[in-house]
Amino acid sequence: MRILFMGTPDFAVASLKALYESGEHELAVVTQPDKPKGRGYALTPPEVKVYAEQVGLPVYQPETLRDEAFQMLLAELDPAMIVVAAYGKILPKSVLDYPPYGCINVHGSLLPKYRGAAPIQRALIEGETETGVTIMYMAEGLDTGDMLYKTVVPITADDTFETLFDKMAAAGAEALMTAIPKIVDGTIRPEAQDDSLSTYAAKIEKGDCRLDFSASAAAVHNRIRGLSPFPLASTVRGNTVLKLVKSRLTDRASAKPCGSLLAEGGSLFVVCGDRLCVEILELLPAGKKRMSAADYLRGNRLNGDEILG
Repeated sequence: MRILFMGTPDFAVASLKALYESGEHELAVVTQPDKPKGRGYALTPPEVKVYAEQVGLPVYQPETLRDEAFQMLLAELDPAMIVVAAYGKILPKSVLDYPPYGCINVHGSLLPKYRGAAPIQRALIEGETETGVTIMYMAEGLDTGDMLYKTVVPITADDTFETLFDKMAAAGAEALMTAIPKIVDGTIRPEAQDDSLSTYAAKIEKGDCRLDFSASAAAVHNRIRGLSPFPLASTVRGNTVLKLVKSRLTDRASAKPCGSLLAEGGSLFVVCGDRLCVEILELLPAGKKRMSAADYLRGNRLNGDEILG
């Protein structure tokens, strides 16, 4: 079958790789244009483009999907199905309506929960113990199309955005390869979403990264791991921004004010709103490299009753 794959970041690579390695489909790839990254602002290709070129797939990087040029490209490629995984742009109706087997999306949540741009991070921040991947038909609304296939992914106490991302990408690829033949032979029955159960996973903004230590220890820990390794949760010690990379829940309690820093040996703790302490295992001081709490304390002695702001 002729498939047009549309995706951009690492999450999408696993699904594209599964399609390619199956050897069952004729593939072409649409991804976003190269973007400047790093201190030198060098143009950097999306991860999907890098993989596609490595295996010799044709790659297209249109600036827009809404002009005549893309409509001509779509007609030339003439896909029977479009598979989308974290492409990053809204598909117009003209694209959604083109392929006879529809536009199929690999979405990183158990819909209708966590519709939107950051479902994996939001699930961690909200303290979920499981999430999953939904294969769905795309519609004009935001992740509102009929569901076709779901797979559950447990969230462990040690998962961060990084580790859960990798598990979700692999689960998405497996779910996609299970769903496609069932879509083609008509054995999948589409299931409408219950909008009353929907939640929204908004894009992570700068304000989401600031820690509030008046929240419970669990909420603080979940925010730290939900934003690690990028963009990282942050706080301020004196005049210095500290980004917190890794934390752990403890049963240690303290009557000190929320945000109080406590050091014991090589360990670093912060008091939270429920009087329980989160242990900070790794952090990133402004202008320095990521380090363990023990290394940080060796060069940054605490001065009495310090409170993070």
